[in-house]
Amino acid sequence: MCEANVYLRANGKEEVLMENVDILRPESNGLFLQNIFGEQKWVGARIEEMNLVEHRIVLANNKVRKSRKAQAKE
Repeated sequence: MCEANVYLRANGKEEVLMENVDILRPESNGLFLQNIFGEQKWVGARIEEMNLVEHRIVLANNKVRKSRKAQAKE
């Protein structure tokens, strides 16, 4: 598989932001993430580290928006 888990690093800690990510696209205001299940997030962050052998991407900053679809469910 080619998916990676995306982690958000803040205050010296890492938390899983999204698992099984297969699309990571830079956009003007941050990054767009989509996983194999169609879940989407926009993150006001930058890529700090990528280790594709370990299927791991680490982002810095913590501005996260859910997709409009996820917001509608809440």
